[in-house]
Amino acid sequence: MPTLAIATDKVCFVVVKARQYDVKDAVTEPDAASNASDDGMISVLEDHEDDPVRRELIAFIAALNEEEQVDLVALAWLGRGDGEVESFDELRGEAQRARNGRTGAYLLGIPLLADYLEEGLSQFGESCNAFEEGRL
Repeated sequence: MPTLAIATDKVCFVVVKARQYDVKDAVTEPDAASNASDDGMISVLEDHEDDPVRRELIAFIAALNEEEQVDLVALAWLGRGDGEVESFDELRGEAQRARNGRTGAYLLGIPLLADYLEEGLSQFGESCNAFEEGRL
């Protein structure tokens, strides 16, 4: 079985943050003139481009080294069913070739990213259960 270049805790951090990001709703009023506190802070539940969770995740992923970013993408693909753990090195190679400097934005564009990453980790016998405890 291949060894992951990215620590499980780092993948689990992305999983937790991706879940926070995925629950955002579509923007209903893009140019709201009211104060956020006047409208019940509803805008924090909407998916804005400058969303702090999105920015944090993209910055975190950008700070990972190249091997970690490649493995993160390959794990998402593995969890999505694009390969088997036995052929993880092939997924890694595909992720390396597809790498374009926008890994964070790419990953955040994958629906169910957190689920795919967790499924990918589970195929390596790893889990985010302990990491998620108390964070979600």
